[in-house]
Amino acid sequence: MGRSRGITVVVAGLVLAVGGCGDGGTDEKAAKPSGEPKPTRSPSSSPSPSADLVEWVGDMCESTVALENLRKESAADLKEIRNSDDKTGMLAHARALSYLSTTPADVETVAGDLEALGPSGVPAADRLRDALRKKVRSVANELEARSPAVGLEYAESTVADADKRVQSLTPPEPDLPALTKKVPRLAAAYEQAGRCAPGWKPDGSSGEGDPAAPDRPLPKAADGKNYAACSDGACEVLVTSTADITAKGTKVHVIVADDSITFQSGGGVMQFGGAGGVAGFGNGLKATVVAHDKDGAVLEFSRS
Repeated sequence: MGRSRGITVVVAGLVLAVGGCGDGGTDEKAAKPSGEPKPTRSPSSSPSPSADLVEWVGDMCESTVALENLRKESAADLKEIRNSDDKTGMLAHARALSYLSTTPADVETVAGDLEALGPSGVPAADRLRDALRKKVRSVANELEARSPAVGLEYAESTVADADKRVQSLTPPEPDLPALTKKVPRLAAAYEQAGRCAPGWKPDGSSGEGDPAAPDRPLPKAADGKNYAACSDGACEVLVTSTADITAKGTKVHVIVADDSITFQSGGGVMQFGGAGGVAGFGNGLKATVVAHDKDGAVLEFSRS
């Protein structure tokens, strides 16, 4: 019984199907081909990046810019040391001491910034951060282990070796711009991060269309380059490179570099990084750095 009903249902189904096909084409739905393409959805736009991701990308860009600037400055310093034209080599030595005193701290600053940077939430970006962090930390430790008190004959070679390490501080591949081509959310954050804009500078200016701050000239030194005026221990003079000054019977060799002023007297060496430094020489004689820039330094010798 059940078997006969099953056959009947199948047959009825066949009849209905045949009947539908023979219906003069009045059923338009049935006439439509089954392979008709369905309407497609418009692709959804990538989600907007979070404020935290934009900030994270900006921090990475800032560290990248800092490393790029370090590489440029290091190469320029090495060139300046090699091209020093003083016959004694003391100017090159002073510049080397300045380089070895400041460069490790600059690299350490970038290393610290990267180590303070938390996860971004984008695995590929975090791998980039970890690789760059490891590279910068390694170089920072190597530079920190070097003593800035190098002998005159080793100054250039020591700086050359340090510069080689600084030049290695390039972002691992794929770098952040390359990753933005693979991760839309990262690309959106990169576009919104002001510190990733072309020409961005650490001082906050874009480098494009921003008026540069005017350079303040050195104040006029009362005695100019008349170093003989210092013989009584009281003078104000301008030193643009090197000078031998005798003040109150004390002979002082002065070396002025772009970022340091070095005083050598009686086997002692004192170095300062800018205005405000005071060097004491005994007998109540002292030298105060009144002003200093890339063009030279104004020094005031006085007796206490």
